[in-house]
Amino acid sequence: MRCFISISLPERIKKEIFDIQEKLPKFDGKLTERENLHLTLKFLGEIDGERMGEIKTQLKKIKGKSFHASINSIGAFSKSFPRIIWLEIKGVEELQKSIDESLAGIFRKEKRFMGHLTVARVKRVIDKSTFFEYLSRIELEKISFKVDKFCLMKSTLTPKGPLYEEIEGYPLI
Repeated sequence: MRCFISISLPERIKKEIFDIQEKLPKFDGKLTERENLHLTLKFLGEIDGERMGEIKTQLKKIKGKSFHASINSIGAFSKSFPRIIWLEIKGVEELQKSIDESLAGIFRKEKRFMGHLTVARVKRVIDKSTFFEYLSRIELEKISFKVDKFCLMKSTLTPKGPLYEEIEGYPLI
């Protein structure tokens, strides 16, 4: 099965993100559905049953403390053509490093990690410079939330988009 490790977002944060999505410049593409908003800490790819047990065992060993994360800025990957519109999430770096360390014997560590939340996938924009200018003018108030758990998730790709299901949650004290 196709898996990743993520942080779920509180409903009040999803509502604030929905409000930000309404301010985005015009584009052809798709907004991330409210129920699919999450922060991916590590994408694992296709996992078989044997590796799943090993992954769960390693993740249970992580004994982190709960913390606050914040959404500070908006941007797009890439500068030559926007494909993904994202919100940057700060404060999650230590948890991501702990997950990377925990799974180092099974997966490669991330070369570089930027905590980001995908809010839209872009297929086409009419005028790139106008799009980027408009995007840069969106003002965000700092949005802060408590992180007290991370999850091992399953992703099922369907013609209507991905369906996400929690396999196991790991509390942070």
